[in-house]
Parts: sequence; C-alpha cells; structure tokens
Amino acid sequence: MAYEMLVAMNVTDTTRYAQYREAMKPLLAEYGGGFRYDFEVSETFSEAPAHDVTRVFAIYFSDGAASGSFFADPRYLEVKREHYEGAVDGHTVIAAYDR
Repeated sequence: MAYEMLVAMNVTDTTRYAQYREAMKPLLAEYGGGFRYDFEVSETFSEAPAHDVTRVFAIYFSDGAASGSFFADPRYLEVKREHYEGAVDGHTVIAAYDR
C-alpha cells in the first residue's frame, strides 16, 4: 500500500525550488516515490497555515517507512540544504495517509 502526503508550501524562489525538485527526484524514485499532483496556487479562499501558500502537491512513497528513510537520508539532506533552504518560506503537511 502506498503512503501519500498532501503538502502546502510557500515557494519564494521558483528557480531554486525547481533545482531542488530535479536534484531530489532520482533519490525519491529509489524510495518508491514520486509526485501524484502538483499545483501552483494563486489565491487561498479559506483558512491557511501561518505562511502563505503558493504550491500544493501530493508526494507518495512505497510505504510510510520509506518516507521516513527518504527524509532522513544524508543525500536528501544535502540536496535540501543546497536547494530547498532559501527557496521555501514555510510548508505544512495537510494530511498523510495510506493509499
């Protein structure tokens, strides 16, 4: 059974965020993961997290354990440090569920 998370974030540097996504995709695939949906948001009509929301996406993994391993992988943490930090000003996991 796949594990999926619905995430809202505020992307402040779209070029750097695109570099992050490209750099992490091969590693994400190693963990049986990918992106199911991905939206750029122009307006938020109901209550939002403490940060603005400019992007909403669903990211999936083969299972919950793979998700935890991916986010703890030193290779991912290096990609995050290099590309994500400074490109995103806040993220919120709206939901996490088995699919």
